[in-house]
Amino acid sequence: MTVLDVFGERRVVPVVVLQDPGHAKPLAEALTAGGLPIAEVTFRTPAAEKALATMAADPHFLVGAGTVISAEQVDIAVSAGARFVVSPGFSSGVVRRCQELEVPVVPGVATATELISALDAGITTVKLFPAEPLGGIKTLRALASTFHEVRFVPTGGISAASAPIYLAEPSVLAVGGSWMVASSLLAQHSWDEVTGLVAEAVAIAEQSRPPG
Repeated sequence: MTVLDVFGERRVVPVVVLQDPGHAKPLAEALTAGGLPIAEVTFRTPAAEKALATMAADPHFLVGAGTVISAEQVDIAVSAGARFVVSPGFSSGVVRRCQELEVPVVPGVATATELISALDAGITTVKLFPAEPLGGIKTLRALASTFHEVRFVPTGGISAASAPIYLAEPSVLAVGGSWMVASSLLAQHSWDEVTGLVAEAVAIAEQSRPPG
């Protein structure tokens, strides 16, 4: 099963901002206990590289790097164990380096122009970001109606309440979200609450699966 196959099976990708690398192991355990052994660790903090490496040590946990904006960050992430890379925008340098390393990459797009650039680079799965500020489901449907071959991973402002709307769309492979891994929960070591929210997200994903 490929990384994108896992995205399609799980349908929700927790997007994590870790301030303390010591939180990585208990967080991975909480995610797994809730039914989502997968995470995108964003490269927004100094703790990201070490946290990613900690999660990557578990062969049953699929971890990738997010907020990757340079080829150099790709190298750091992959060396730490990232099995996929997510970028907030389309960077030809990031995409090219991921392709050279044979690591799946999901670049961000906000416009049709960026989406065409992704297609030109051989990418057919993209992150719509920031999904809600861009116009939410209306924008996604407009892009999907033109680019039939593209699968979307909308991320940015998505909540437990809005996730089902996106997940019901045939063009949506998965959604990225932070509602089940909010910084306040991690800071308070609320691992049981994380597990509960993850379990709810798993149920939402299953109930919102489009026919076929």
